[in-house]
Amino acid sequence: MPYPLFDRSKLKIQPLQHRQHDLDLKCIQSLDSPCPEFEHHSFPKLAEAMLKARRNGRARMIVMGAHVLRAGVVKYLIDWMERGLIDLIALNGAGPIHDWEFARIGASTESVARYIRSGEFGLWRETAELNDIVKAGVEKGMGLGESIGKEIAESSFPHKEISLLAAGYRLKVPITVHVGIGYDILHEHPNFDGAAFGRASYTDFLIFAEKVRSLEGGLMLNFGSAVMGPEVYLKALSMARNVAHQNNEAIKKFTTAVFDLIPIEGDYHQQAPKTSPQYYYRPWKTILVRTVADGGESHYIAGDHRLTVPRLWHEVNRSEKGGI
Repeated sequence: MPYPLFDRSKLKIQPLQHRQHDLDLKCIQSLDSPCPEFEHHSFPKLAEAMLKARRNGRARMIVMGAHVLRAGVVKYLIDWMERGLIDLIALNGAGPIHDWEFARIGASTESVARYIRSGEFGLWRETAELNDIVKAGVEKGMGLGESIGKEIAESSFPHKEISLLAAGYRLKVPITVHVGIGYDILHEHPNFDGAAFGRASYTDFLIFAEKVRSLEGGLMLNFGSAVMGPEVYLKALSMARNVAHQNNEAIKKFTTAVFDLIPIEGDYHQQAPKTSPQYYYRPWKTILVRTVADGGESHYIAGDHRLTVPRLWHEVNRSEKGGI
């Protein structure tokens, strides 16, 4: 090895009780909360597509960024899983970190601006226990999401009822986790094993790809994932279509939607020109245009996840009561 490596044994790791948390349980919304005053013409269509996909046994998938969990909407996601309305949720590597911390101590999220100055950002002892859990899970052939979900579900954590991963394990709904090495605070720690995480995350990718094989007539929702969601979905769809074509089958008529904060002007069903910076916004060209070009239907809803997730939840309930 011609290049020097950082010696992680020199790091000072501190307990979570020393950290100031930006979020606590007060951010978690209740299912009894009033329906948000947020309207969009796509909500009834998406509710109908979700209910139809459940009725026909087709894929009902969500890919999302970790900030969706920080928006406090986890109870809506768990309720969808319990009712069979969602049968896979894909997270980036930060998702399980927030899920673990909320379940364990009822708080999560630290100030980057505060802790990066002192070199303390991300270096918290209890959170790093996830590294050992993933390593143990790999030895049993488990994916990243399943191994963490099992640990939380079987723990005595005081708030595990709001753990998305624990709910997935309990309900046998896959929660897949797609990591990029160096992206997450877990990767700072001396007990991080890149090979184990790569193996576990790749297992999750294959679980995701297998679910995409049943996407014909199904639904794929992206909440706030600008890179992970579109890219994992794109590769998995190519693999699924490759196998489908060999069997004279098709995966082309399904519904997608992107929920994000970025405003899109004009017709989002048409790809932005290469001269526009928005051409490089992956959710647009991948999820809203390219992958549904052969007969699918796509929707874009710009808004805060604190509003859009509960609003869709209420719309699904209304449609279900209406007999769709």
